[in-house]
Amino acid sequence: MSRLFRRSLKDDRGSAAVEFAFVAPMMILLYYGMSETTIGMICDRRASHVAATVGDLIAQDTQVTTAEMTDVFNVGKAIIAPFPTTTLSMRITSIKADSNGNPQVVWSKVSGSAYSVRSGAVSGVPTGLLATGETAILSEVSYSYTSPLAKTLPTPITFTQKFYLKPRKVNEVTWSTA
Repeated sequence: MSRLFRRSLKDDRGSAAVEFAFVAPMMILLYYGMSETTIGMICDRRASHVAATVGDLIAQDTQVTTAEMTDVFNVGKAIIAPFPTTTLSMRITSIKADSNGNPQVVWSKVSGSAYSVRSGAVSGVPTGLLATGETAILSEVSYSYTSPLAKTLPTPITFTQKFYLKPRKVNEVTWSTA
């Protein structure tokens, strides 16, 4: 019996298979983690690009109509593709500093369910962005990302982006009901 035991200790056949059995689960988990993290980072960049682009399109305009706003929101949905657009929410708000320099909502439009239409005072505007009577376009995006693999990121992650842009062609981008 002792000779058989000593011989099995010296026998290293199959040791690579045992080592692989120990290392493979960790390598597979690392692969899934890196894949899901990379896809999540791409999604976050797309959400940021949506916020910048839709805000910039409105800031380039002089007067916005319902049809134009629908088109701008559709551009945002096209940018986020190939990710699903069902959890994409966008809000465009025109803000103006009143006589005391406090930012107030002039108009606000929404696409998606994460935001509601703004009204009244706006908080969180960077200091020095607006002087009395000046306007800006506030573009906000919220996107809830659910990993298609759901191995290392099993719950959705919500990315939110906010951009302030000054109107380019006029002092104030107006809303037209026509």
